[in-house]
Amino acid sequence: MIWLTWRQFRGPALAGVVALALLAAYLLHLGFDIRESYDNHRAQCAGLADCGPQLSRFSADHENNLLYLAAVLGLIPGLVGMFWGAPLVAREVEAGTQRLVWSQSVTRRHWLAVKLALVGLAGMVLTGAASLLLTWAAGPVDQVADNRFSTILFGARNVAPIAYAAFALVLGTIIGLLVRRTVPAMALTILTFVVVQFLVPNVIRPHFLPPEHRTVPMTAQAINQARSLGSITGAPVVKGLTVPDAWVTDVSELLTRTGEPLDEGIFDGCFTDAPETGTAEGPYGDTAVCLAEHDLHVTVAYQPDSRYWSFQWLESAFYLLLAGLLAGFGFWRLQRRPS
Repeated sequence: MIWLTWRQFRGPALAGVVALALLAAYLLHLGFDIRESYDNHRAQCAGLADCGPQLSRFSADHENNLLYLAAVLGLIPGLVGMFWGAPLVAREVEAGTQRLVWSQSVTRRHWLAVKLALVGLAGMVLTGAASLLLTWAAGPVDQVADNRFSTILFGARNVAPIAYAAFALVLGTIIGLLVRRTVPAMALTILTFVVVQFLVPNVIRPHFLPPEHRTVPMTAQAINQARSLGSITGAPVVKGLTVPDAWVTDVSELLTRTGEPLDEGIFDGCFTDAPETGTAEGPYGDTAVCLAEHDLHVTVAYQPDSRYWSFQWLESAFYLLLAGLLAGFGFWRLQRRPS
């Protein structure tokens, strides 16, 4: 059974090896180029008291390119599920060839287990190699930028993508088992994977561990550092606040000294009728000065950067659990379904 599965899979496996070799060549070249650039910027710091500006320029030179790479490589687990997982069973069921194997004393569960184990291991190795190569190449930039919890970067670094690949492979296989048509199964697999990859970092990941909390005074300077002010509903909120060495997961509404939410009328008034000071700076100018006069603060929920590896392992365990549950359902469904 193992040999038969390998013979059926060797074409896609060869394509994966070629793609990985090309990717490895590029990432190795990129990694050495980034390290050379890092050394050059560090050399320019010789004799300077603060190397921050030089390192900030180094990070800015490479961040966008690495962000695009992370977004592209983040799709590898989904492509594994789409092109390797979905056809794994659907193609055989569609053609009826699985009956020949089952008639030769190979049980349905054994047939499915071998397919999942062999192709799943290959998918995890491929994804893991790509992830570790990108993690190595981007190492100096990640160290300077210190944004490893960024949604896209987190999902393309270290061990979590390996678990994504296991989940995507099993997901595609089970969808193929249920749909019994290769092309629809491939489309449903990538669509479902993208939805899950959107929900987990935005809805589930922040709750893997209880967050820590901090009260941040909303001075004019703090307000001007926010990414946005207000919302489409007119609520008195600030977005995009940061905490040093931490991932901010939630920010409360603007609160008064007594802890009550700021009145929306006052909030709107600072936008429309803020007194002109002539000295206000920053993106929100006199609006920020007006709001700061009301002695406001927010409560920030955050996860310290020291928990990064805990989140990597917890998210990996979560995806592997999903893969296990899907596989268990697949074995149950295959045993009950007529051939």
